[in-house]
Formats: sequence, structure tokens, C-alpha cells
Amino acid sequence: MGTTRELTERFWTTLAKERTAMLGCTGVYPRPMTAIVEDGPGPIWFFTARGNDLADAASRRARQGLLVFASKDHEFFATVGGQLQQDNDPAVIERLWNPFIAASYSGKDDPKLRLLRFDAGVGELWQNSSSLLAGIKLLLGADPKREFRDDVAKVRLGKG
Repeated sequence: MGTTRELTERFWTTLAKERTAMLGCTGVYPRPMTAIVEDGPGPIWFFTARGNDLADAASRRARQGLLVFASKDHEFFATVGGQLQQDNDPAVIERLWNPFIAASYSGKDDPKLRLLRFDAGVGELWQNSSSLLAGIKLLLGADPKREFRDDVAKVRLGKG
């Protein structure tokens, strides 16, 4: 079981560690993207390229975005609304640049490089208890709906 605060912290730490999420915005279906989380409830950054539907949609103005995340072990899930916009700030690109990103571009000033900023707003978080543990609790007479209630939260994750 987790408190709202624990679920929120787990979202930020798990996303920062695992990094792959589905990202979409108004008019663009979610697609797998690599998330960069710096320090908890700040913006979530995504490197992409000119011509990507998300980059094109967010280049003109901020859009309502949607981030969907499932941990690799399927023990944590999140759906988060927020604002998605293109933010090609050279200082941020410099700060986030790493060998994995460098492998896809000719350099930090590559004309096709785009940096997307997702400012998280309200999200729904789910923590999935072990099915074995849930089965044992059910056998012992625990109400699974009551147990699960503490593993779900609707929270404000940021300003977006």
C-alpha cells in the first residue's frame, strides 16, 4: 500500500530510471519516447527530430499532452495530462546531452534536433500489488477492493 506522496515519488523515480513512456498531444496519437527526468516534479524532456508529428504539433504552440507509463515489471502505471511544447533552449540541450542522444544527431546544433518539454499536470497513478500476495490476502478474507484503494491516486504532479 502507498500514500499519495509515496505513489507520487514512485512515479518520478520509476520514470527517471526506466525512461520509456508513451507521449501524445492533441491531434497526435501517443508513441513511445525516451523521457529525461532531472529532479522530480520538474519538466520531463524528450529529444526528437523535425518531422516527428509531436515536434511539428508542439512547434507552433503549447498543446495539451498525454503521457502514459507502465513500469517494466508491470507493478506501476500512470496516465498524466499536461502541457507539451517545443523548447530548443541551448542551455537545456547542453545540460541533457549524452552519448545516447549524440548517436542520433550530428551535434547539439543539428538542424533536425528538437527538444520537447512536458510539464506534468494531474495524473492517475496505480501501484499493482503482487498477484500472489493479493491471492493470499483474498484467501485470508481481505477485501481486494479495499486493499487496492490505497494503491491508486489522482495527484497533481506539476504545474502543467
